[in-house]
Amino acid sequence: MTDQTRQGRIEISPHAIATIAGDAVLRCYGVVGVASKNLIGGLADLLQPDRWGRGVDVHVHDGSVVVDLYVIIQYGTRISEVAHGVQNSVKYALEQTLGVPIAAVNVHVQGLRMPNGAQ
Repeated sequence: MTDQTRQGRIEISPHAIATIAGDAVLRCYGVVGVASKNLIGGLADLLQPDRWGRGVDVHVHDGSVVVDLYVIIQYGTRISEVAHGVQNSVKYALEQTLGVPIAAVNVHVQGLRMPNGAQ
């Protein structure tokens, strides 16, 4: 994302945006973690030490920011409410930090964490 001012240009990398979004996700009630969107990505994540190399995809097109989140939710919580909470929290955190409207926050529930000992 780039913003041109009279004093110069400001660039915010998708990685920086992903870091803000990932931090906001993990603060949400009912979210226990982030996950890869597919098995191949999961294998790549094992080799990548970056904390936000998985679970958060940021797409910036013509100044419009779209975030895709891949989350694991605690079993027993209402999935739709947790997902809406994630959308609202991430959108708020990004808009407050970046100062630009966020076009979309898409939440993909990749799994549920079962209580210990449950099968």
